[in-house]
Amino acid sequence: MKILITGAAGLVGAETVRQAVLDDAIDEIILLVRNQPEITHPKITVVQHKDFLNYTVTEEYFKRADALIWCLGISQTQVSKEKYIEITYDYTIACAKFCLQVNPSIRFVFVSGDGADRTEKSRTLFSRIKGKTENALFNCGLKNVIIARPDAVNPRHKNPKAPFLYKLIYPLFPLVEKLAPSKIIWSDTLAKALLHLAKNAGNKNSFENIELRELGK
Repeated sequence: MKILITGAAGLVGAETVRQAVLDDAIDEIILLVRNQPEITHPKITVVQHKDFLNYTVTEEYFKRADALIWCLGISQTQVSKEKYIEITYDYTIACAKFCLQVNPSIRFVFVSGDGADRTEKSRTLFSRIKGKTENALFNCGLKNVIIARPDAVNPRHKNPKAPFLYKLIYPLFPLVEKLAPSKIIWSDTLAKALLHLAKNAGNKNSFENIELRELGK
């Protein structure tokens, strides 16, 4: 199986790459990235790409991928409202539309988040735009769209490039996991769940945090 991953420099994307390397069912991991990643492996094909609104030059990689896991994203606290919408919605939907043109059977696994609001009426930018993106994916024409909605992701491997706010809350994860275990998911558990969704067809197209925890065991 050949799998394409975006956002490989982030917490979820990096862990998904690690787990994909260990997965014998996957023979090629295509990374669509802005910069050369630190991880290297014979399975990995790196495609450096700058314009996430136009994917034409990457067509050959999209055509040969069986599945795409969209891990690309950013915290709404790190960028302006306009940039957050561009990264979260515009980049994703541009890619989905490109997939429809060149590989309409691809399984498109989108990493959304707990609290995504498909009514698009939430006052919270994150909830509203994630929900809008989910709606657009389901309506873009692709037949194999899967939504993953993790809650708080506890990193199995600490990321030195993580936002300062994230570094502050890392020490709180053990406490939260004791008080509300269903709200936490380890990064490697999430990565395994995403790979499971990419590899296996089913009737369900949206998975909440507690379901992802089970899939990633």
